[in-house]
Amino acid sequence: MKPVPHATSLRRAPVQRRSAERLARILDACADLLDEVGYDALSTRAVAQRAGVPIGSVYRFFGNKRQMVDALAQRNLERYTARVTERLEEAGDGGWRAAMDAVLDEYLEMKRTAPGFSLVDFGNQIPVGARDAEPNHRVADRLTELLAGHLDREPDEDLRRVFLIAVETADTLVHLAFRLAPEGDEKIITEAREMLRGYLARVLD
Repeated sequence: MKPVPHATSLRRAPVQRRSAERLARILDACADLLDEVGYDALSTRAVAQRAGVPIGSVYRFFGNKRQMVDALAQRNLERYTARVTERLEEAGDGGWRAAMDAVLDEYLEMKRTAPGFSLVDFGNQIPVGARDAEPNHRVADRLTELLAGHLDREPDEDLRRVFLIAVETADTLVHLAFRLAPEGDEKIITEAREMLRGYLARVLD
């Protein structure tokens, strides 16, 4: 079954398989419509129509479109984490450089291919959720949990700070690359990769 958002982003968490599948259809429809009409023109009624569900089904999970987009951002993070995990398992023990390539490459791939991701990603483009749960903090927390063991490091505050700085830097430069070119300006992406390697080498080597 496809990953569903953490229950805290929902008014009611799905219990049965049919309910989880309906939630997935709602979020899929939300992502498609974001690409087509943007956030401002997005409506819960249009999402319900696209998903083929009653409007009440949308409100069963979400109080408004902002909560729906937050859930989409959280689902994006779950899918991204799964992709990075799979990539790391395939690569084996390649050290932090291979891990960094996996983290950046999978993010770029989702930017290019995942519906709605270019507008929402993990919530950075349209800030959603609580102020103490900013999207890049979510990502840094998840990467700390995911990579600490792979790097043979303790998942402490020092490592989390390192990843937060790296995530904030990559976020800014990748968004710049995609503002300049639809598929991402390769020269800026290359510079971003080199900048991250230089910073992480000083901290992780």
